[in-house]
Amino acid sequence: MSIDQSTAAKVAKLARIKVEEDALPALADEFNTILGFIEQLNEVDVEGVEPMTSVTPQRLKRRVDEVTDGSQQDKILANAPDAREGFFAVPKVVE
Repeated sequence: MSIDQSTAAKVAKLARIKVEEDALPALADEFNTILGFIEQLNEVDVEGVEPMTSVTPQRLKRRVDEVTDGSQQDKILANAPDAREGFFAVPKVVE
């Protein structure tokens, strides 16, 4: 797969990145280099290799999934610019 200048311009627009017209050839070349690396990775035989989440084998700690109210209402509301009756107070936006 090869990326041309018009495709590079479209990708830049979708990513909301301003790219000058004279920089499009270099951007297209960078995209093609990245795609080349991806094609090399696709050629690697990974048959029988277990998926990994980390380079070191580890098991995540598990905890019981319990629903709580957080018990921190006072601490959380202390950060609010305006709090009333245990809730965040916000300006009215709908008339």
